[in-house]
Amino acid sequence: MSSSLTFYQAGEGWIHRLNPVTKLAFVVSVTVAAFGAEDLWWPAALFVLLEVPGALAAGVFGRFVKLVFGFFAPFLVILFLIQGLTFPDPGTVLAEFGPLAVKTEGLLFAGTTALRLLVMVGAFILLLLTTHPGTLMTAMSQAGLPPKIAYVVSATLQIIPAFQERANAILQAQQARGFDIGAGGALARGRRLIPLMGPLLLGALTEVENRSLAMESRAFGASVHPTAYTIVPDSTAQRAARWIMILLAIAAIVLNTLGVL
Repeated sequence: MSSSLTFYQAGEGWIHRLNPVTKLAFVVSVTVAAFGAEDLWWPAALFVLLEVPGALAAGVFGRFVKLVFGFFAPFLVILFLIQGLTFPDPGTVLAEFGPLAVKTEGLLFAGTTALRLLVMVGAFILLLLTTHPGTLMTAMSQAGLPPKIAYVVSATLQIIPAFQERANAILQAQQARGFDIGAGGALARGRRLIPLMGPLLLGALTEVENRSLAMESRAFGASVHPTAYTIVPDSTAQRAARWIMILLAIAAIVLNTLGVL
């Protein structure tokens, strides 16, 4: 698979060498823990104390910050605009704009939701930056996950970089034919992007057909269990760590239910 169709950044650090299932368990656990508590500081602590050091240790911090905030910034603006101006419950009004009002409770709700989403997006980006897609699918199959489910998980995680690469190729082809995407204001540039959607969607459908033909030719889904070309290393310590992370995520939900967090 071409590296341009993935976020994967090669490395030799210990995070790169971890079994992908262990990293997937971290993604699930940290996301559950972030949504399991209501306090604003809890998801912020998870991001700062776990994901940022993880990106630094893996040597992918620059791309991690660029990808996380590149994807997250538009959602952040929309979230604060919607929740900050249209929070339905009564609360402390900070400013009014006609029928709309900025409330303290709305901003706190938007901030908590934003930090939870930041933890989830950051965990997935860290997984994709340090795990090759082929290794991820092989590790999930070796862990006993049915091949069809393993493929769905792997393909879902790669859909964003694949779309991004295809959109860039279409845009460059249009610009080579004299299409000026940068002229005019933001609204004019937005209108010029609409014609690009057709080739983008048609290309995605063509890729689905090509993938299905390739998978069928390789007997994907056959009842005979296939042998793996490569064996992804795993260890008792990593298997124990996966269970510990899942139990800690459940503990966070229980503590929040009891009012501790």
